[in-house]
Amino acid sequence: MTTGAARTRIDFGTAVAKVYLALVLLFLYVPIFVMAALAFNRSPLYELPFQFDLIWFKSLATNDRLLSAGWNSVYIAVLNTVIATILGTMAALAFSRYTFRGRGLMQLLLLPPITIPWLVIGTAMLVFFYWTFPLVGLPFRGLHTILLGHVALSLPYVIIVVGARLADFPKSVEEAAATLGATPWQTFWRVSAPIIAPGVVAAGLFAFATSFDQFVISYFLAPPGVTTLPVAIYTSIRKGFTPEVNAISTIIIVISMSVMLITARFYKFGGER
Repeated sequence: MTTGAARTRIDFGTAVAKVYLALVLLFLYVPIFVMAALAFNRSPLYELPFQFDLIWFKSLATNDRLLSAGWNSVYIAVLNTVIATILGTMAALAFSRYTFRGRGLMQLLLLPPITIPWLVIGTAMLVFFYWTFPLVGLPFRGLHTILLGHVALSLPYVIIVVGARLADFPKSVEEAAATLGATPWQTFWRVSAPIIAPGVVAAGLFAFATSFDQFVISYFLAPPGVTTLPVAIYTSIRKGFTPEVNAISTIIIVISMSVMLITARFYKFGGER
């Protein structure tokens, strides 16, 4: 009887957990599915009944403002991912493998840029670039300043994520490679790099998402006539929401989720089944 009662409690707890997780997933995904579905609705005012049409995707193809902003966001996000991932991985390796004065303080200082509101950071960057860039003959607003701001925001995430991977790094494999005659460069590329690759890829995804989705820094540092996609969507909503925003958002969701699922499956981020 005791075993049967315990099994019943376990089954009941499992059912409750499944229902709870299903509700959480519905809460997360229903708004996304509704937005994506309305991108295929013919009515510009989201009127029902639903009439399937690709009119808003065709209209998006001729919307130079949204397309230009989208390419700016992709361009900046890709550059930011490359720069922040390289610099952050190098910094994480330095923190992991070397002991030096001030190391603990420097690691601690990685946290405030993550916790400080982006509005404050954006204001600080705007003031800093306003006073320093004209001294070297550069405009204080432009894609270059947006890129610098995004790299500054992404670096702490990259260092922390790669550092977490390095915390469990088996240093004995590097020692074994050195014992077998491998040079430091060969050891890094053939032994160390494959082991820390999942952490580097995850950090790169964080950097890309942080940059592509960044609104405050882009809004403050964008020059007149040049903008990124989050800023363009914000201004479009203020002037009057159009389903073209749904269309480009749907495209972004499909691409980003596909890349994330493929990457997660390849590196087994969710673990083995």
